[in-house]
Amino acid sequence: MYAFTFERPASLADAQRAAQAGGAKVLAGGQTLLASMKLRLANPETLVDLGGIPELAGVRREGNHVVIGAMTRHADVATNPDVKSALPALAELAAGIGDRQVRAMGTLGGSVANNDPAACYPAGVLALNATVQTTKRKIAADDFFQGMFTTALEEGELITAVSFPQAKRAAYIKFKQPASRFALIGVFVAQTDSGVRVAVTGGGNGVFRHAGLEQALAKNFTPEAAAAVKIDPSQYSSDLHGSAAYRANLVSVLTQRAVAKALGQ
Repeated sequence: MYAFTFERPASLADAQRAAQAGGAKVLAGGQTLLASMKLRLANPETLVDLGGIPELAGVRREGNHVVIGAMTRHADVATNPDVKSALPALAELAAGIGDRQVRAMGTLGGSVANNDPAACYPAGVLALNATVQTTKRKIAADDFFQGMFTTALEEGELITAVSFPQAKRAAYIKFKQPASRFALIGVFVAQTDSGVRVAVTGGGNGVFRHAGLEQALAKNFTPEAAAAVKIDPSQYSSDLHGSAAYRANLVSVLTQRAVAKALGQ
């Protein structure tokens, strides 16, 4: 690990100023950044720790939305009564991230901002049509994720919270990569007021919506309807953990299981 300057601002305004300095990196849960720094793959001149800003953590209800602060830990999302009541699928997603240590340190905002192509939270944000709130604006989920480790965030822009609308039905199922517990494939299915949304993570170049599955499930929200959709392997990655064809088959199988789970079957 290279030498760096450590700052722990006590206010969001101070954090913004520090984050906009040249060579600065923001530290949320640190589950990716710190590991990268240990391997000398990242070399920030200044590390800006957001852990000292109370307003960035916590869960609140706003009408039919659940608003979760960016610095809320995975473990707290998993056990929060409002999340478990309004969005049980999101609580279950959080409970299945990594191991206990990761869930105790990792944060919603850190995961969403990092946009790892096999992370779980991006699938929940995209499928539930959530809104990412930042220090500058509000960004719809469809506009936020832009590819592998890439988002709509601008330099120095910080996520403050994510607002999730309550879904009629929703479920998330992932096939874990045994060592990392990231999703080899993860599928989040949500039936919302605006229709059905299906988000896939772990497939390759980042989280994405599957139009074919959404169209089929909008007409008939059943596992059988999902099973009838042909999944094209050409859009999925292939590596030592699984071929593109294997991942495509997982998308079909996990979508069927997610729909069944959302229906209480």
